[in-house]
Amino acid sequence: MPVERTLSIIKPDAVEKNRTGAILAHLEEAGFKILALRRTHLTRAEAEGFYAVHKARPFFGELVEFMTRSPVVIAVLEREDAVNAYRKVMGATDPAKADAGTLRKLFGSSVGENAVHGSDSLENAKIEISYYFPGSLVSPTA
Repeated sequence: MPVERTLSIIKPDAVEKNRTGAILAHLEEAGFKILALRRTHLTRAEAEGFYAVHKARPFFGELVEFMTRSPVVIAVLEREDAVNAYRKVMGATDPAKADAGTLRKLFGSSVGENAVHGSDSLENAKIEISYYFPGSLVSPTA
């Protein structure tokens, strides 16, 4: 399988609960290499731009409010089959339905506050990575 990259966001709920280190350790134990990492407090414009695909959905405003309420930690992850592997490690969107041992089961509390975001396709991973890590902030793929 090819080595891929994907984007991970540790959401405000998990950062507020001081779970960043535990989540990053979990990712490294799952075989991910952390290529880039930053902690930031998203502006409204950044959150609206990133989630623009959901603009017409009823939860858009609530999502933007949530993602801007406190800092997030954004990472570029790399490993074989990174997108699919990270989706498995994250677990179902609803922590109550997520498999045991997944990030959302361990650290999420609801559908709206589910601890982490991950790219849903290789194409979106490239778009999302460039949104938060433009230009030379992440080394090119080997």
